[in-house]
Amino acid sequence: MPNTKQALKRMRVTARRTARNRHVKSSVKTAVRRFGDTLDQGDLNTASDKLQAAVKNIDKAVSKGVVHKNAAARKKSRLAKRLNKAQAQVAAE
Repeated sequence: MPNTKQALKRMRVTARRTARNRHVKSSVKTAVRRFGDTLDQGDLNTASDKLQAAVKNIDKAVSKGVVHKNAAARKKSRLAKRLNKAQAQVAAE
């Protein structure tokens, strides 16, 4: 247990930040998973919309300081790459 008032306060602040970070990370993962599920079903129009939603969630996480901007850029790039690959396969058929 903390011995000082400041240490007690830091524990409370850390708990609040941890809860917020967990919520933001969870929403990012959910958006990415929804995009992947839609893409697996082959619905490219909806997948494109889900990609936009995922990118928006990722950008919000960056603005809150939960995700590093380079990690977010990498994640967004990989998602866009998956969509482009799926669109190319449909176009080739």
